[in-house]
Amino acid sequence: MIPRYTRPEMGQIWSQENKYASWLEVEILATEAWAALGEVPKEDAQAIREKATFDAKRVEEIEKETRHDVVAFTRNVSESLGEERKWVHYGLTSTDVVDTAQGYQLKQANDLIRKDLDRFLQVLKARALEHKYTVTMGRTHGVHAEPTTFGLKVARWYSECKRNIQRFEAAACGVEAGKISGAVGTYANVPPFIETYVCEHLGINPQEISTQILPRDLHAEYISSLALIATMIENIATEVRSLQKSETREVEEFFAKGQKGSSAMPHKRNPIGSENMAGLARIVRGHVMTAYENVTLWHERDISHSSAERIILPDTTILVDYMLHRFANIMEKLTVFPENMKRNMDATHGLIYSQRVLLKLVDAGLSREAAYDLVQPLTAIAWDEGKHFKGLVEANEEITSHLDQAAIDDAFDYHYHIQKVEDIFEKLGLVED
Repeated sequence: MIPRYTRPEMGQIWSQENKYASWLEVEILATEAWAALGEVPKEDAQAIREKATFDAKRVEEIEKETRHDVVAFTRNVSESLGEERKWVHYGLTSTDVVDTAQGYQLKQANDLIRKDLDRFLQVLKARALEHKYTVTMGRTHGVHAEPTTFGLKVARWYSECKRNIQRFEAAACGVEAGKISGAVGTYANVPPFIETYVCEHLGINPQEISTQILPRDLHAEYISSLALIATMIENIATEVRSLQKSETREVEEFFAKGQKGSSAMPHKRNPIGSENMAGLARIVRGHVMTAYENVTLWHERDISHSSAERIILPDTTILVDYMLHRFANIMEKLTVFPENMKRNMDATHGLIYSQRVLLKLVDAGLSREAAYDLVQPLTAIAWDEGKHFKGLVEANEEITSHLDQAAIDDAFDYHYHIQKVEDIFEKLGLVED
């Protein structure tokens, strides 16, 4: 991933240096496991622990000859050792090292994403509680529907984030795994104890069954969970973008002193952060298809998944880390304009209360069909002529024969629509700490 979208800590996890360091740790732990079984002299395992090292440039140099990265790596490590070098990679196949180390790297990446998700959830919680009763226009199909609150919008995103955390944790458990089971997964030349020992010391899960590699449906599920996180962010960002339109202006991304919105138009304040999220979400979702195609491999393994994973695993985790961090900042500093929200509610001349008038008439004894046929023509006049719907209702003798002024006033009170907000927040567990 390009540096622009790479946060330093996540970038370091996917660095060549950390990859080789993870490979080396797997190799060292494997020799220590053999020593625990009495198959390798303990002093040799200790010497490997103390002396084994690598040089990334030297590995690349050797790989030009071997055309095999793991062979190049083990040869470079052996150059730092004495006679004990013979135990390096003993009984292992390349992917025992690569997949297990990758599971360890994914665990490191997931620990960062967990922190990101927790912070993002807390930001959403705070903004939801802050605007719990900030009344705003609910829209369906882009058209005014009925009043809601901005807090309820954010509460919906809070709930979505909680679901994404649950999915992520389940999927992360699957890829935080290792396998040291040999060339076709039979443990022919390496006992299961080695796998268990190495994985336990790395803090990852020994895979219950494998071939030469870990099952790739695990990685497909994992990338899918990250794509849902990215899509959640895009979902929220799209709402921010829509509500920041000049004719709406109910929210606005924080605009710093000295920030510029356009090289040509000095007045511009654009939702560039949210637009950035939309673009990056497309990249993350694009990696899902690749992850799914990596599931189907020949027999006990082919290498077609490898080149793709060198791109999609680092890039997806790097992007989701970046997106969660940046968008948490955007949401934390998001400017909300309650007065504009109330102003926009009246833009459709009171039509947002049409269902309340309809139901009041039904409660007064009219059939639903009769009430609907009585109300709809008035809504058409309000739409077409710009007259206020409440005035049309008050001037309609048939309606006023069933509803007095108090009933009409009550039908046009937005508080009715938000009276269950507290119940919804309690159901979500959204309460002040």
